[in-house]
Amino acid sequence: MGYTIAQKIIKAHLLSGDMTVGSEVGLKIDQTLTQDATGTMAYLEFEAIGVPRVKTEKSVAYIDHNTLQTGFENADDHRFIQSVAKKHGIYFSRPGNGICHQVHLERFGKPGKTLIGSDSHTPTGGGIGMLAIGAGGLDVAVAMGGGAYYISMPKMVRINLTGKLQPWVSAKDIILEVLRIMSVKGGVGKIVEYGGEGVKTLTVPERATITNMGAELGATTSIFPSDEITKSFMAAQGREEDWSELSPDADAVYDEVIDIDLSKLVPMAACPHSPDNVKTIEEIGPQKIDQVCIGSCTNSSYLDLMRVAAILKGKTVSPDVSLAIAPGSKQVYNMLARNGALADIIEAGARILECACGPCIGMGQSPNSKGISLRTFNRNFEGRSGTRDGQIYLVSPETAAASALTGVFTDPRTLGDAVDIPLPEKFEYNDNMVIEPAPVEEMDSVEVLRGPNIKPYPKTSPLEENIDVPCSLKVGDNITTDHIMPAGAKILPLRSNIPAISEHCFTVCDKDFPARAKQLGSSIIVGGINYGQGSSREHAALAPLYLGVKAVIVKSFARIHRSNLINAGILPLTFVNEADYDAISEGDELSIPNVRQLISEGKNLVIVNKTTGKEIPVECELSGRTRDIILAGGLLDYTKQNG
Repeated sequence: MGYTIAQKIIKAHLLSGDMTVGSEVGLKIDQTLTQDATGTMAYLEFEAIGVPRVKTEKSVAYIDHNTLQTGFENADDHRFIQSVAKKHGIYFSRPGNGICHQVHLERFGKPGKTLIGSDSHTPTGGGIGMLAIGAGGLDVAVAMGGGAYYISMPKMVRINLTGKLQPWVSAKDIILEVLRIMSVKGGVGKIVEYGGEGVKTLTVPERATITNMGAELGATTSIFPSDEITKSFMAAQGREEDWSELSPDADAVYDEVIDIDLSKLVPMAACPHSPDNVKTIEEIGPQKIDQVCIGSCTNSSYLDLMRVAAILKGKTVSPDVSLAIAPGSKQVYNMLARNGALADIIEAGARILECACGPCIGMGQSPNSKGISLRTFNRNFEGRSGTRDGQIYLVSPETAAASALTGVFTDPRTLGDAVDIPLPEKFEYNDNMVIEPAPVEEMDSVEVLRGPNIKPYPKTSPLEENIDVPCSLKVGDNITTDHIMPAGAKILPLRSNIPAISEHCFTVCDKDFPARAKQLGSSIIVGGINYGQGSSREHAALAPLYLGVKAVIVKSFARIHRSNLINAGILPLTFVNEADYDAISEGDELSIPNVRQLISEGKNLVIVNKTTGKEIPVECELSGRTRDIILAGGLLDYTKQNG
């Protein structure tokens, strides 16, 4: 039996375990990336591990999230990251150089290599054939120190693409169709691999759009073959020597196969408030809109923005619409400026933002109250835009630009003949905004600069013998990390200050939760299906840790968040019988007797609801290693104990 692309990379990087679906495998990591919203904590954790210099082939620290400087906090964090990167062997991508995933695809990614990043959209690298996986900051810190990265061996899904996209239909419409078919939880425990003749019709930027939003499926990662199209892209970036061919074996076996005929797709949108709530633009109809935002790590490539510029050229944005555009990288920005496309965009009335995540992470451009905003981003969770009642739709750049001109949802197929934008034979690259680390012989003389906003990692302790605590919060299905630990311009600057950021924990769901949790001292949270979907932000585990949360009991977890809970030493428990979710109410006194002994022996647990007298069986699926992490009180303690 042959191997899939992902299985080939896993096999080549396997340090421990076997490739049986569901079993734990430890992988050698070639590259890492961080961004500034998660990077401060990741580097504090790396320092705590005590390894003097990173052991990966390349690690890059990007500044792209917290770039709105309304106080000293973000600037201080950037200074800290720059100094710690210089000292410990990490390349530093300065503010303004671009969004981590866009820049990494352009300048550093290599087919066949493993990459983990402290950002859930790290799978963007799958567009060039990398095994690129989003992870918590502590997992990234361990990998930078030379440790393995552990995952449960995923199932393999092949999405077989046939045909060719019709004019004005784009890669964004492909991934929206995949989300419509699979849902936001349909990729959990799976790697999505794209194949078929239709793959040959897609450029690398288009492939990267698709793998980027594979994160919204809950998938471990998504990946395309590395072929002649990949080679041409990398040659145009001056990196042809980094290319290698990668394809599945002819007899590779997949656990699931999904067929999509590209020629049958039409322009679509993900409607509020979930990326899988997909309808066609035609179904939505000519509804009035208030705002359009184009950019993010999903759709800010040269190809995307050249198409936008062609649509806007010689026209004017509707007076009822605010249009904001953020290029994904300095490279894209420079090329648009040099060829005149930027002038066309500005002339049409667009507001040009810096090369950063910006509105996607809630950093500015919040829509008006109840405003309808069309965005080329990857997430439209409630409140993520910064406007609690904002109505956010996810669309392609073509749909976004066409709608910005008319002031209503507009199918771009009404624009007439499609614009043909070829990728350049040579990109205008310049890495002068990437600062190399200090040489080994100079690293000891580098001072790490810490501002007053940077606080230590929360205090941890080994797992107790018994847990007797109340339920401090009960939430429903599809709780996102934006619910648990909101983003936005007011909260993101506190990412390096867990005591301060914990004041905002779960306030989207219950504004009184932080105060109640602190008053209780220790507690348990109860949730529904797909708990913790969305961002990789480990703050969604660290803030509850700081607030005394000992366990989270849910119907099912999203992959990264479950790992982050384990890393923080918080018990991730699932109901044996989902109906038992109804047997716990907020305020109930809960007991988990003999928890340490039962976890040590690998046995399931029983929650005793002391308020009602009901006994509730729960599962705690842990491997030998993750069991030891929980017993130690978290991954940082475990790593210190085990060298």
